[in-house]
Amino acid sequence: MEDDLSNVEFETSEDVKCVNSFDKMGLKENLLRGIYAYGFEKPSAIQQRSIIPIIKGRDVISQSQSGTGKTATFAIGVLQTIDTNIRETQVVILSPTRELATQIQKVILALGDYMNVQCHACIGGTNLAEDIRKLDYGQHVISGTPGRVFDMISRRNLRTRSVKMLILDEADEMLNKGFKEQLYDIYRYLPPYTQVLLISATLPHEILEMTTKFMTDPIRILVKRDEITLEGIKQFFVAVEREEWKFDTLCDLYDTLTITQAVIFCNTKRKVDWLTEKMIEANFTVSSMHGDMPQKERDTIMKDFRSGQSRVLITTDVWARGIDVQQVSLVINYDLPNNRELYIHRIGRSGRFGRKGVAINFVKNDDIRILRDIEQYYSTQIDEMPMNVSDLI
Repeated sequence: MEDDLSNVEFETSEDVKCVNSFDKMGLKENLLRGIYAYGFEKPSAIQQRSIIPIIKGRDVISQSQSGTGKTATFAIGVLQTIDTNIRETQVVILSPTRELATQIQKVILALGDYMNVQCHACIGGTNLAEDIRKLDYGQHVISGTPGRVFDMISRRNLRTRSVKMLILDEADEMLNKGFKEQLYDIYRYLPPYTQVLLISATLPHEILEMTTKFMTDPIRILVKRDEITLEGIKQFFVAVEREEWKFDTLCDLYDTLTITQAVIFCNTKRKVDWLTEKMIEANFTVSSMHGDMPQKERDTIMKDFRSGQSRVLITTDVWARGIDVQQVSLVINYDLPNNRELYIHRIGRSGRFGRKGVAINFVKNDDIRILRDIEQYYSTQIDEMPMNVSDLI
C-alpha cells in the first residue's frame, strides 16, 4: 500500500494559496462569530489551504494528520456555502461510524451557532420515525452513516434535489469494500453537479485512483507522510514476551492511565470484553465500547467518557477514527493494529490539536517486526518506555 506522495509537501493540482487568518477568507459575519466563539484563533495548515477552494465550489481531496482540524475545515466550507433561507438538504456528509457522524453534527451546530442552521445526524441504530420527523421539518445538512442515509433517500424522506455538496470523511475507509456499494447508490441520487470533498489522514494510492470515477478535476491538498506522524505524541513500546504478561503490565500502568484519560485498543470485540471483565475483577474502574453494543449503550459510554466520569476506555478500532475527546493524553495499543494506517488513527486520539500525548505499544516477541515496519513507514522512532512515563503526560 505505498503512497506515491512520500516526497510531496503540499502537492496540489494548482498553486493553492495559504490564507492565514479566518478574517481574510470572506466568510459570513455570523459564521466568523461562531468560529471565534468555538475557540479557534488561527487556521491550521490544512484550514489555510482547503477552506477557500471548498467555498469556491471545487472538488477537493484533503489529507492531513489527525487532530489538525479537518472536521472544522469542511464544516466552515459547508456553513459558508449553504443558504439557510431555504429549508432543504444542501449538504450530505458521510462517515464510517455513528459516533463520528454525531460528532461532526455537533461541530457544525457549534460553528453555526449564530446562523440558525439545521443539521441532523442520520445514523443506524436510532429511531426511524424520529429521523423522518426531522427530515420532514427540513435540514440544511445531514451528517450520517451510509446505510441509514441511503434508506432515507430511497424512502424519499431525504430529498436530494437541492444537494450541492457531498463529503466523505475518513474517505479511505468509506471507499473500502464495506461501504463502496452504498456510496455509489447514494451518489447516483445526487444532482449531476454535486461538489465532492474527500477527507482523510491516510489516502492509499488505490483510493486516489478510484476518485476519478466521481470527482471532477479535484484540487489535491496532501501532506508528506513523515508529517503525518504526530509531532506532539511521544511513542513508546513495552516488550512483553508473552500475551499473558500484557495484563500485568496494564495493571502496573493503571495509576498513570487515570492521571488524565486513556484509551486502550484491542483488535477484537471479544478481547475488549475479556480485558474489561478481567480489569473489573481486579478492582480497576474501566469502561468499554465496541460495534456489537446497542447504540444507546454506546451513547452513554461516550457521554461518560467525554464528561470525564469514566477515565479509562477499552475499545476496538470503531474508536480509532476521528473521535475527539480533549482530555485523552494516553493511548495504549494492547494489541498492535492490523495495518499501518490504523496505527496513526489510533495514536492520533491523544494529543489533539497540538497538545502533548503519549502512545504505548505492548509488543510481543513476534510483534517487533510489525513495530519496526510502522517506524520505517512513518520515518519515526518508537523507544522503550522510560520509568518516569507519568511525568510525560
